[in-house]
Amino acid sequence: MGKLKIAILEASMELVPKEISNHPSVVKNAKKRGKPPAHTLLDVSIHYSAMLRIRDRLKRGRPDIVHVTLLEALESPLNRKGLLEIYVHTYDGKTIFIHPSTRIPRNYNRFTGLMEQLLVEGKVPPNTPQPLLHVKNMDLQDLLKAADTAGLLLLREECARESVKNVVEKALNNNLLIGVGGFPHGDFDRKTIEAADHCYSIYDESLTTWVVTSRLISAAEYLLNLL
Repeated sequence: MGKLKIAILEASMELVPKEISNHPSVVKNAKKRGKPPAHTLLDVSIHYSAMLRIRDRLKRGRPDIVHVTLLEALESPLNRKGLLEIYVHTYDGKTIFIHPSTRIPRNYNRFTGLMEQLLVEGKVPPNTPQPLLHVKNMDLQDLLKAADTAGLLLLREECARESVKNVVEKALNNNLLIGVGGFPHGDFDRKTIEAADHCYSIYDESLTTWVVTSRLISAAEYLLNLL
């Protein structure tokens, strides 16, 4: 068995899009923080009124999902043993690569600042040849190649039911990237669904991204005799 590879797909984390960068709620928040509007994260709790008319608004503006999920993943025994690779593929087509030694800020405001720096500068720390975090414009097929996987195993409510243990065992034995939705509502884009080589559901109802990720990691820790 190899490493467990997980991607948070269509993650609801992006900089404020150009079409709403002049909206009063966006401008007010940016001014308060001393940043250009386009250099701040889209957040529905702050920009709700601005987001009412943007495309796929129910899937966007929830960077807290990525925050909680990465805190869960990077603090795990699996990651500490060097047996986890986790990627973030955002709604707007960016892939965030995360070094396993990265420690994500527990404070949400500090996390927001870190992600803004990453998405603006391209890497964190910005002036280093070996960053802890770096980001690239990359579609899902390119991510699969970059992660050196044999295919995508997508977790989706509408797919056949399978146990978490069997899903993780299949991924570990066949070098598959497990895709977990990183958005609060709705479904994956058609291109994401078509890219999947395997598709399973691990529960009868919708689960949060961090709960799914936690169950995957726990199953891998059991299968790899870490617990």
